Amino acid sequence: MEVEIATIGGYEEVGRQMTAVRAGDDIVVFDMGLNLSQVLIHDNVETEKMHSLDLIDMGAIPDDRIMSDMEGDVQAIVPTHGHLDHIGALSKLAHRYDAPIVSAPFTIELVKQQVKSENKFNVDNDLVKMEAGETMSIGDSGNVELEFVHVTHSIIDAINPVLHTPEGAVVYGLDKRMDHSPVLEDPIDMERFREIGREGNGVLCYIEDCTNAGRKGRTPSESHARNHVKDTLMSMEDYDGGIVATTFSSHVSRVSSLVEFAQEMGREPVLLGRSMEKYSGTAERLDFVDFPDDLGMYGHRKSVDRTFKRIMQEGKENYLPIVTGHQGEPRAMLTRMGRGETPYELDDGDKVVFSARVIPEPTNEGQRYQSERLLKMQGARIYDDIHVSGHLREEGHYEMLDALEPQHVIPAHQDMKGFAPYVDLARRKGYKLGRDLHVTENGNMIQLTE
Repeated sequence: MEVEIATIGGYEEVGRQMTAVRAGDDIVVFDMGLNLSQVLIHDNVETEKMHSLDLIDMGAIPDDRIMSDMEGDVQAIVPTHGHLDHIGALSKLAHRYDAPIVSAPFTIELVKQQVKSENKFNVDNDLVKMEAGETMSIGDSGNVELEFVHVTHSIIDAINPVLHTPEGAVVYGLDKRMDHSPVLEDPIDMERFREIGREGNGVLCYIEDCTNAGRKGRTPSESHARNHVKDTLMSMEDYDGGIVATTFSSHVSRVSSLVEFAQEMGREPVLLGRSMEKYSGTAERLDFVDFPDDLGMYGHRKSVDRTFKRIMQEGKENYLPIVTGHQGEPRAMLTRMGRGETPYELDDGDKVVFSARVIPEPTNEGQRYQSERLLKMQGARIYDDIHVSGHLREEGHYEMLDALEPQHVIPAHQDMKGFAPYVDLARRKGYKLGRDLHVTENGNMIQLTE
């Protein structure tokens, strides 16, 4: 059976992920993501009102026109998790394909919301929920099967999809860290990865997110971040002023830790910001997290400002607002607070806890710097990098290569500079550039078997 891979997006940048795998006449597309930084550099861009071709030209979503060169039919579109760099282009591109969108339950709920907000295109692809550990037949041949393997990342319910073919398995390894003691869900299913490496013809190809490949050691568990959050907040237990926390709104595990420790230190937690309400509200509705019954979640601007007024009236020392804006996003809550555009008044000595790292990209770094400067000008004290990454470091990559023993490896989720550490790592495992180690670009095709 012919197996080929189209590397469509995410092979020259971190963002707008999209990869297509053809096995015989059947094609499965993994991810359709947005490159948010390409949107943020423009003022007041509303992507939901824009045409896909304009967003492609902007470099914001994958240029999927290469799909016309693939001989076969798309049988499934499979987003791996709910981050925008993996699902943000579904509302612009999925309607071009007569195929269902298949993903884990939490991701499917986020896709529903993404599609609902779209104003330009009518996306009516079937939405199919599939749990980790389940499989689905692809096409009519009976020889191709899709499987979901549970992984841990900085968002709940993430999976690595595996396409089983007669030539071996294609494992799409974006995004994960090797967490054996996560906060809200099961550990990564390394046992299943090892089994896949030994079954049948083994692993034909492994496509790997190599974001942290240049960092030594292993990525710490989310339980490590949880302890760091607790230690940081408890150090402020006797402070009688304002404390504000911010984190990735999609990081429900981290939000749950902030909520729990806010209560433990005698403060009422409240979630503020549209995306904070979206992710945490969805997770609670699907029973991924058990928040307190009276936890306030407010996304609408007027509701947020009413809440800020109540906090100021009743005393900042009684509350812990958990807000959007950890990257300094212009319209996020924390940025508005720094500009003095909310009823919440920061005083000299008030604490702002960033339970997130700056995404290493110039737009984010500039916005975050500006946000911190504005906060400091009002007297705020910054607590930085209370966080662990959602991506594998060097030892995690070695462990995955040992578990899967893939015949071919394709680095992804980076630019050329970012690929270099993973290329060195793979070489040390015996892979060779141009033979079985394929460094590629957006818009390329890689023929694995003929």
